[in-house]
Amino acid sequence: MNPIALRLLNQQLICPQFASPAEAVEHMGAVQAQEYRMMRWAVAMRTRKPSAAAFSQAFDSGQIVRLHLMRGTWQLVSVADYWPFLELCAPKALAVIRGWMSSNNISISDHEARLIRNILLKTAAEKGSATKDDFTLALDEMGICIDDHRLSYHIRYAELSGSLCSGNLLPMKATYALAAEKVPAKNPFNRDETLARLTLKYFRSRQPATLDDFVWWSGLNISDCRRGIDMLGGALRKETWKGITFYLTDDCRTRGFRQSRCLLIPPYDEYLISYKSRDIAVPPEFRHRAHNNSGIFQPVIACGGVVSGNWAPFSRELRADFFTDASHADVLKEWERYQSFRTE
Repeated sequence: MNPIALRLLNQQLICPQFASPAEAVEHMGAVQAQEYRMMRWAVAMRTRKPSAAAFSQAFDSGQIVRLHLMRGTWQLVSVADYWPFLELCAPKALAVIRGWMSSNNISISDHEARLIRNILLKTAAEKGSATKDDFTLALDEMGICIDDHRLSYHIRYAELSGSLCSGNLLPMKATYALAAEKVPAKNPFNRDETLARLTLKYFRSRQPATLDDFVWWSGLNISDCRRGIDMLGGALRKETWKGITFYLTDDCRTRGFRQSRCLLIPPYDEYLISYKSRDIAVPPEFRHRAHNNSGIFQPVIACGGVVSGNWAPFSRELRADFFTDASHADVLKEWERYQSFRTE
């Protein structure tokens, strides 16, 4: 087994199968969207012809939705997965967020939560797509002054209740819209069906991956993750590599890997953040160049699937800092593809 080759193929980073951003997000189940500008490239690079316009259209039309979901962090999900994944993941995400609040000595009463949420929803309804600044102004007009940090928690509460989700795409600032208007009404929720669906999407798009990887990525309890794997039955198989048990699907992609291909990976990309252990793709001695222990991920260059350097996404010219034998010449073609997407 060549785990790097399989991950590149099944994560759609090599020989992508999909024409549209919505299809790519649907395949991935959820795409980390911590960096508002770079989430566009994270999705687009997984399509056959990266297009900023196509991403914007899919985002504005609600085919792709951004919200705080797994682990209390930002993700993109497809419109079809929005309601079921929200109902499945929200309880654990809320527990994580309340833990953060407690560590920061922040307490929000039920009364305060209802009061602020009503103002946020009214503002989103009036604006269609409201920014955080719009929320702050609306609160000020009601004589309510809260700091940005506290407001962020209220927004997350509203997202995890299914009240707010992403609004239209702006160049730099996130916007929020009423979920009931952005996303079609939800169907009845079956927890087991949704858990099996999330599990299959994870392993199909990240394979080979371990149980620990899935627990980390999903933010669910280990018992739920084991149950999801068990429900898939024969759709998953085990394979041992270097003494570690990995899961693969019966339709795992195995053809199309090109050893020399260099990729410009955005910060927080699923190629790294999907896994609890990233040693397969990141040489341990260079781990600090990819991410730190506080969960901050850097833009990296992967050559042949191995993280080999860092790059500057917002530079006018290619700025690559390699710590392996790779060179600028190896990554120029990918830089041109990124620039074509960026300047579209």
